[in-house]
Amino acid sequence: MKLYRLFILFVLSCQSCNAQIEKINGVSFVASREAINQNHVKPVVSVNANYASVMPFGFLRTVDNPNVVYGGERQWYGETKEGTKQYIEELRKQHINIMLKPQIWVWRGEFTGYIKMNSEEDWKTLEASYSKFILDYAQLAEELKVKLFCIGTELETFIDNRPNYWLNLIKEIRKIYKGKLTYAANWDEFKRTPFWRELDFIGVDAYFPVSDDKTPSYDDALKGWKAHLPEIRKRHEAFDKPILFTEFGYRSVDFTGREPWKSDRSMNQVNLDGQTNTTKALFETFWKEDWFAGGFIWKWYHNHEKAGGTENTRFTPQNKPVEAIIKAHYAVYK
Repeated sequence: MKLYRLFILFVLSCQSCNAQIEKINGVSFVASREAINQNHVKPVVSVNANYASVMPFGFLRTVDNPNVVYGGERQWYGETKEGTKQYIEELRKQHINIMLKPQIWVWRGEFTGYIKMNSEEDWKTLEASYSKFILDYAQLAEELKVKLFCIGTELETFIDNRPNYWLNLIKEIRKIYKGKLTYAANWDEFKRTPFWRELDFIGVDAYFPVSDDKTPSYDDALKGWKAHLPEIRKRHEAFDKPILFTEFGYRSVDFTGREPWKSDRSMNQVNLDGQTNTTKALFETFWKEDWFAGGFIWKWYHNHEKAGGTENTRFTPQNKPVEAIIKAHYAVYK
């Protein structure tokens, strides 16, 4: 506990350092059933975030179903276009910048990276359906003048099979939306994404494995990042684009650094130290780099007073020791 306090004091002391570079210090603001108000935004401000990712959803029935459904009555308010606009407007009242990040959810939670059609006809249908979905939100992004728009999240098989579609889609988005573009590639996908040159940020969902230990130490997690750092830097150098962690974070659970992407509910042993240590190592590895743009912590719920807590094993940092780590680092690079 003493070392933890010393670390916080050290980070806070750096606030006076003029050499620090401003970063995208973001939260992934989860859509809910209801509209939000300023009481929901204040905790975002309190953690020193300057960006929020707002995430409306479209749905596929299966990974081989080509019809993206969105805007229906069954969707939660925050997942809809109307709700997205309301969330953005409320967040911006407190000068929180926005990344609009429309996402696909496959029923039963199947991984979006496995979306693959069984015929050319179905591929064409999916392309038309996804274009309608993403261009609709690109129009909203332009209307609201949001800073950053994410064109997709973890869709590697779709991209591998239809690269020309994606190149053309980016051109169509550019005709509508005049802000900055990124794509959220999975941690093991970003090396193969074929269109980084056409975007403004190389977006990575940063669930890289960094430790096999039950409770990863800070030093162990730092060592774990050394295996991934050269390849991440190489992408920046190859395309001369900044790296943005479109999602990052760890669960407060045993073995959090082993397979950080896992949301398996059978992993139910609370481990706050593991979450804290791995998060500290991520900040130390990346936030000081001038080629690194920042990132969005996964994930942040609107009802802060009820979210997370010291008995919670999920990703959210809310009301856990790691929230202080995030707040301190975000204060330095704000």
